[in-house]
Amino acid sequence: MKPDPTLALADSLHAQILQAGENARRLREILDDARPEDAVLVSLLRRAVPVRLLEVVGTAKPWSERATVVAQVVLNPRCPRGLSLRLLPQLFWRQLADVAATPHVPAAVRVRAEASLQDQLRDLRLGERVALARVATAPLLQRLLAQGEPKVLQALLHNPRLKEDDLLAALRKADVSLALVEAVVSSSRWSERYFVRLALALQPRTPLGVAMLQLSSLVKRDLRRVVEARGLRPLVQVAAERLLAPDESPEDSET
Repeated sequence: MKPDPTLALADSLHAQILQAGENARRLREILDDARPEDAVLVSLLRRAVPVRLLEVVGTAKPWSERATVVAQVVLNPRCPRGLSLRLLPQLFWRQLADVAATPHVPAAVRVRAEASLQDQLRDLRLGERVALARVATAPLLQRLLAQGEPKVLQALLHNPRLKEDDLLAALRKADVSLALVEAVVSSSRWSERYFVRLALALQPRTPLGVAMLQLSSLVKRDLRRVVEARGLRPLVQVAAERLLAPDESPEDSET
């Protein structure tokens, strides 16, 4: 197997950087002499490097003008919080998403990255919103759930950070979008979950056929909830009542 030239260059540069330590002038000289490409710098910045190097790369041209490189400065575990906050405005949405989702990044930095992403949502193209939905963190997931774009919702439902409680809260809203209901019904991940099926049955905006299909999986206690719920279609409530045992009435409190 041939050695990776990018990795080899990063190894050589890393050794020089460690020798220079926190000497900012010497670190700048090393970078000026090496003129590393972005891929080499990114590989270098993924390692344990002097804090002064992070400051030099993040604030000095030409490196500070390269968003990919600046993002890796912010993602480095040794990057000071103050420096990270200063650099966030230079990042694009995809890099902000990486920052927001990285646990070792200081909480204040992750929160600021999420806020920046929320500000940018309206300006993102549909394809970008779809890509973001696949990796978004919890605060962004709530915004994306509420927007009701079918392709975005389909991507969002595959996001491993989406929790069932958050999805249920969205399904229970009075103004839930039909697009979300349809996306959930077609999702192999969510459509068979009991409390999701119950939420669909109890949601007045769920299409009649979809609501009826949920009833056979519900236990008697929840069938009673459907019978007694306000705003549901009468056909749904009649079907739920018929599924109850013949000797029970909706007013019973025990199964």
